[in-house]
Amino acid sequence: MLQEAQSVVSQISGADIATAAKYIAAGICMGIGAIGPAIGEGIAAAHALDGMARQPEMEGALLRTMVLGQAITESTGIYSLLIAIVLLFVV
Repeated sequence: MLQEAQSVVSQISGADIATAAKYIAAGICMGIGAIGPAIGEGIAAAHALDGMARQPEMEGALLRTMVLGQAITESTGIYSLLIAIVLLFVV
């Protein structure tokens, strides 16, 4: 059993380790990069709905402002996707 493990370890090259690190880094980049926008968009939607419930006549302005804010917030998630793609296909 120990000899089999040692033979497998001896067959692992530096390129294999670099490939594994590349995939792990891209996954971590997307995981951390998606948490912030998701939380921010959820909070923005919750507060917009709260405002619409309190003042229904302001629904149009609140909805427009919320959608604009969420679009800006989502750009950070898109940046992390871009970095993950660069890590996967360029590095």
